[in-house]
Amino acid sequence: MTATTRTGAVYDRGYRPYEGSRGGRRAAALALYRASVRRAVGLRRSWRQKFLPFSLLAVVSVPAAVNVGIGFATRNSPLEGFEFFTYRDYVGVSSSLLLFVAVCAPDVICPERRQRVLPILFARPLTGTDYVVAKLAAIASLVFGFSFLPQVLLFVGQALVSDGALDYMRANAEVVWQVPVAVSALALYYAAFSLAVSALSSRRVVAGASILGLTLVSSTVSEILTEAANVTGKAELLNLLNLPLQVRDLIFLGHLDRSSELSGSAGGGAMVLAAYLAVVGVSLGVLWYRYRTVET
Repeated sequence: MTATTRTGAVYDRGYRPYEGSRGGRRAAALALYRASVRRAVGLRRSWRQKFLPFSLLAVVSVPAAVNVGIGFATRNSPLEGFEFFTYRDYVGVSSSLLLFVAVCAPDVICPERRQRVLPILFARPLTGTDYVVAKLAAIASLVFGFSFLPQVLLFVGQALVSDGALDYMRANAEVVWQVPVAVSALALYYAAFSLAVSALSSRRVVAGASILGLTLVSSTVSEILTEAANVTGKAELLNLLNLPLQVRDLIFLGHLDRSSELSGSAGGGAMVLAAYLAVVGVSLGVLWYRYRTVET
């Protein structure tokens, strides 16, 4: 018998080893942040995924454009200087971005759980804390950008249509710090709350409905309890939708607005801050607990 000789062939399929720089935890977290931002705004996706975020950006920018247009049309007239709303009021317009986070926050966190790709992500030098920080930073930076850019449009436009741009800027110099701080508080609140609710479900529709449902139900319950007999304004602290706007008032006014049921209560501002920090803290705790270990 003769032994048969086995032969083989090597085929070059064009695969090349990675020769670039290798990053650690920071590079992995930054890559996850960029990927989350791109997914949230629909970059490299179909136009349907781009429609909602950019439509909402246009919606929150329209009031600024209208206000500047009216300011330009009423120059050198008795109505000169008339404004439909203030910078403080405009932060309230940005609260309409709740719809944005109700759609985008589940979209950046639920599919990874549903498709069970978290072990692949955590196979990189990435910890649960890094994952939470990257996702939180992605949603918060988008909410901040979508809220802050219209404010810049309003400020610059009002300065240009006024009699003296420098005089207008000096007269409204306080908004230079008030707007970023108020918008940052709104962005952190929305991002933490929406991601925490989304982390409890693997279905985007369920998570989005839960975000909207919790805010609307809490607002309704708060109004019912506030109007009920023998109930003080402390029930307003249960209003998850209005809570960041109460913090906005503290930033712009230094106290709660007169329309707030807590404006006449001793320590009302402190209670609002405590409730705000409690919501943010609990939300971050839920996120950290859900992603403290790798899930299969």
